Amino acid sequence: SFMLSRRTLALDIGTVRIGVAVSDPLGMFAQGIAVLAAASAWMEELDALVKTYDPETLLLGVPLRTNGARGPEAEKIEELGRVLGERYPSVKVVLHDERFSTVMATQALLEGDVSRKNRKGKVDKVAAALILQSWLDRSGGV
Repeated sequence: SFMLSRRTLALDIGTVRIGVAVSDPLGMFAQGIAVLAAASAWMEELDALVKTYDPETLLLGVPLRTNGARGPEAEKIEELGRVLGERYPSVKVVLHDERFSTVMATQALLEGDVSRKNRKGKVDKVAAALILQSWLDRSGGV
């Protein structure tokens, strides 16, 4: 019988906002679905998303420096990865280099000509979708 693979949920973690994206069940396309406020009880909102989408994998974008070195931000995200791994024991937490995602997201929105007013909150969602899409493309959905 043909099994649908389970979805991947991706987080683009910023200090102010956290962009969230999800893959389709076949693991081919990424779609931005939410922007959570980092200052809020965002993990509870994430709980609801995990419940809704039942992801197999939780992908965290890790902001490596352009030279590939890990800064304090990357360490913070690795720590968060451990916390989330304990919070969702059935979900595989994966870290993914997202150095260029925000740049790419801004570029994508500029090309799509999203007005400046609407751009701010959308960038995070698009960045999360781009992190996820680049990972899906690279891992061939496996």
